[in-house]
Amino acid sequence: MNEPMWYVVHTYSGYENKVKANIEKIVENRGLEEEILEIVVPIEDVVEVKNGKKRTVSRKVFPGYVLLKMIMNDDTWFVVRNTRGVTSFVGPGSKPVPLTESEAKAMGIGMSLSRINIDFEIGDSVRVISGPFEESIGIIKEILESKNSIIANFSVFGRETAVELEFEQVVKL
Repeated sequence: MNEPMWYVVHTYSGYENKVKANIEKIVENRGLEEEILEIVVPIEDVVEVKNGKKRTVSRKVFPGYVLLKMIMNDDTWFVVRNTRGVTSFVGPGSKPVPLTESEAKAMGIGMSLSRINIDFEIGDSVRVISGPFEESIGIIKEILESKNSIIANFSVFGRETAVELEFEQVVKL
């Protein structure tokens, strides 16, 4: 028996969850639970910061794609390929190409992704709303998304000073 692998299916944009539900229903009706093991629409939680307020929003990581862990054979290929909303498997021609395990992990399958989406740009003026520099006004020189912070220049005792601040500590002016 073949080993289950991850495959990527292209869908109509916005139909990812419908395709997932349709495939799950077909799998249940036809008893293919042993062959189509997992169906995933990767979603990430994005924290948006606007005017100093944080809001968490869920977004699709790969709009227009659904990932399936399945054993590829004629039956499973036919079932998935002929599901309403599916346009094709990802791969050359009609031959689906499985993802490697490292590619699947890199795509965030089985993991919860989280990221912060901010409305700051380099050169923006910001006002500090908390911490030792509260009420100070500075100009963003660098955005450090990996650390969820910015580096801004402030005038301290008449001298330009670079200060690293978290996104939640500042509001855009």
